Amino acid sequence: MNKIVNHIKQYRIQILIVIVFIYLQVITDLTLPDYMSRIVNEGIVEGNNDLIVNTGMQMLLITLAGACASIVASYLSAKIATGLAHDLRLAIFSKVENYSLTEFDKFSTSSLITRSTNDIQQIQKVSFMFLRIVVSAPIMGIGAIIKANNTAPSMSWIIALSVVLLLGTVSLLLVISFPKFKSLQKLIDRLNLVTRENLTGLRVIRAFTNEKYEEAKFEKANRKLTTVNLFLNRLMVIINPALMLILNLATLGIFWIGAHLIDNGGLKIGDMLAFMQYTMQVIISFLMLSIMFILIPRAIVSFTRINEVLASKPKIRDPNTPKKYSGNVVGKVEFDNVTFFYPNSDIPVLKNISFVVHPGQTVAIIGSTGSGKSTLVNLILRFYDVTTGKVLVNNLDVRDVTQEELHKRIGFVPQKEMLFSGTIKSNIKYGAQDMDNNEVIEVAKTAQADEFIMKLEGTYSANVAQCGANLSGGQKQRLAIARAVAKKPEIYLFDDSFSALDFRTDTALRKALRKATSGSTIFIITQRISTILHADKIIVMDQGIIVGRGTHKQLIKTCPIYKEIAKSQFSEKEMTSTISNVDKDRKKEKS
Repeated sequence: MNKIVNHIKQYRIQILIVIVFIYLQVITDLTLPDYMSRIVNEGIVEGNNDLIVNTGMQMLLITLAGACASIVASYLSAKIATGLAHDLRLAIFSKVENYSLTEFDKFSTSSLITRSTNDIQQIQKVSFMFLRIVVSAPIMGIGAIIKANNTAPSMSWIIALSVVLLLGTVSLLLVISFPKFKSLQKLIDRLNLVTRENLTGLRVIRAFTNEKYEEAKFEKANRKLTTVNLFLNRLMVIINPALMLILNLATLGIFWIGAHLIDNGGLKIGDMLAFMQYTMQVIISFLMLSIMFILIPRAIVSFTRINEVLASKPKIRDPNTPKKYSGNVVGKVEFDNVTFFYPNSDIPVLKNISFVVHPGQTVAIIGSTGSGKSTLVNLILRFYDVTTGKVLVNNLDVRDVTQEELHKRIGFVPQKEMLFSGTIKSNIKYGAQDMDNNEVIEVAKTAQADEFIMKLEGTYSANVAQCGANLSGGQKQRLAIARAVAKKPEIYLFDDSFSALDFRTDTALRKALRKATSGSTIFIITQRISTILHADKIIVMDQGIIVGRGTHKQLIKTCPIYKEIAKSQFSEKEMTSTISNVDKDRKKEKS
């Protein structure tokens, strides 16, 4: 809980002010029964109208002062609770932004959303109630007990019995409800997960006519959460009638015994009424504390879940004394005997990978699914750290520089293109905010995106839905490529970024990219050989190892796996023509 406590500490001055105003309110509440007793005993009974008026005016002033103190305390309590919730949300968001992919494997997206919303709402609610109730209830209860005992010592046992009955009832409810509170947040996680899957996968669900199956899955998660909530709410419902029963029994006892004492001359009517009010204050104080003890277990669960996020240390961290890129070498990438295991895996994804890519070269990585192609990209970006060996960018180990410094030099187009809600222009300018409109258009033309953008309503100001849901796969890929080109990096990483493009667009795009990215190092991860025919070097991966490297012409002759991939995409005649066409293109480039 240390991480959350540190956030609470910054509100200590405001909390002290709240405590002062709450105590002022409590003092006024404890004073009022004395004035009422005086009005009855010395005013009404003795017929002293002046005393009734004067004492009544004093009661009104004290009540007004108490109301003002209560308003200030409530306002400050709400401000502290909402401020704490704001700080925790910001802290979680900032923490998650620094997570590596390892942490996302540990905390699911739906769980992080629940922790950032529902869990923090629980803490906000309990924080407000804690300041208003836990601070005031003890002094109110203790003060009322002392006052009641001074007023009518012979009836104090009624208060003691009432408190014992109340605490016994609440303790029983607490024991029953605590395990349910622990499971409640996990059930909310599960419901969020199912909901998120259904909303993001709606088209696939409809395509496979699986609506009934998904409805049943959602109903199952929803029913479990509803059942637990109903169980807890039914327990909470018991508190109110239990309170009223105990309060009414206490009132009946006070009237019964008080009447006998008044009849015997051992108690005044005003004192009995004052004692009754003190009894109500005691019971209500203990009831409020009891309710807090019921709410606190759920808050503790939320505190623990949030603290897990804040206390987690990302596996990928910047070095204490980072090195700086000198600028002498720009765009060089080297894998030095790299072996990599995913967390909690005994099988290496990459084994003894070594190669060097010199500045300005275009390198293609091809291989079957699961051969480790995308993992290479993740290691260059340092989304994961190598198990053994080194990944060097510009002759520096990526672990020796800050992640910000590394990522500034890389333009990344992920396998699953990700666009953000906003406009076409804001998505292209995502990594280069200082671009002007002409530069945005030029970059879009390079990525072959200008053609479809100009057909949209609003063109470059057209809205982009969350994750680019209102665009086709090819349109999203072209915008993602434009976003990377706009950054003008030293190194480009295209992770299967041309798969949704038709061959005409693919050819035009690669031709435009060769001009726009001249001098930059380019990595192309792909399954399509037509995309990488002109690469300076092609690396063929199979089961985590390099089984071939060279140009297209060389690999057709020397690498069986590459030849097998080529045969699956080209006929014998087409393979021959691709070799001759590449040779012609290279001669043109040299000339």
